[in-house]
Amino acid sequence: MDLTVWIAVPVVVVVMAWAGWTFNVLVRKRNRVDEGWSQVDVELARRADLIPSLVATVRGYAAHEEAVFTRVAEARAGAVASAGTDRRAVAESGLTGALRSLFAVAEAYPDLLAAETFRGLQEQLATTEDRIAYARAYYNALVTDYESARRTIPTALIASLFRFPQRAFFEADIASRGAIAVDLG
Repeated sequence: MDLTVWIAVPVVVVVMAWAGWTFNVLVRKRNRVDEGWSQVDVELARRADLIPSLVATVRGYAAHEEAVFTRVAEARAGAVASAGTDRRAVAESGLTGALRSLFAVAEAYPDLLAAETFRGLQEQLATTEDRIAYARAYYNALVTDYESARRTIPTALIASLFRFPQRAFFEADIASRGAIAVDLG
């Protein structure tokens, strides 16, 4: 065998080993992003599940505010049905705005604010909003890690070759940033 074969074979083996290792790293990072999104989705579903009880409680005190109830119901349906990070972020922003309207209505009814059922739902919603914020931050950190790996050379070569998809951050709309104001006192 000549010298070229002795050099080429180890180089090919090293390149193939690196490509396999890099592929596996990208797969693990992509799977972690999927896992992070699942956690966000769980928390958003938890919030969506609280909304019918919240609306029913407010409706008991303010039945004539049907436009607000309709807006909340439509926003909830849109959020639950939305697929994809970008669409979900927009739908969740709409839901947050609708919930703010619902709480604005609730503030006009002192008996409602004093009701134990309403206060319990407010507390659950506040806890859920905190959990959503944490899950969103965790997911976005995983996306940052994945995208950094996917876009940096030489890993970008493997990511491009095997078509690792770009992942979007889950960001709140500017108008709905911050937690929903929930007065527990």
